[in-house]
Amino acid sequence: MSGNSSASSSGNDPGKDRIEREISIAAPVERVWAVLTEPEHVGSWFGQGEPTPVDLRPGGIMHLDHGEWGRFPTTIVTVDPPRHFSYRWASAFPGEVAVEGNSTLVEFTLTPEGEGTRLRVVETGFAGLAIPEERMKGASYESHSEGWSGQVENIRQYAERLAA
Repeated sequence: MSGNSSASSSGNDPGKDRIEREISIAAPVERVWAVLTEPEHVGSWFGQGEPTPVDLRPGGIMHLDHGEWGRFPTTIVTVDPPRHFSYRWASAFPGEVAVEGNSTLVEFTLTPEGEGTRLRVVETGFAGLAIPEERMKGASYESHSEGWSGQVENIRQYAERLAA
């Protein structure tokens, strides 16, 4: 593939490989699981408001529509309802199916916390990625670190509204 030699791994030092966010959500684990995995919900908190195609099984594809950043066929890795869900996301390569080598791993862990849920989101694998310079703004460790801070809040607000 031409252009790979111009790929940049600048800023991808080993200390910037893992993003972790935790949030308490006033909704039961089963509802938060639905928010993370069901087409109509994913499209609301992450996408453009349209249902997100989801083939909910290991090896299945979930198509995330990230607006100006592109559409991303993520590859589902783990489905362990309602506790653990993970997928690979090739955020530097819109339209490409996420596989090892072009993607990060996004893991959601749901733990009951009283009547609610403790949600932990971990994204890893930035240090090993060669991100094209023109994609750094939306695919870098820094952009995802900031992005997950907002997205966990979106998930919380969305799940709590559903609970009301």
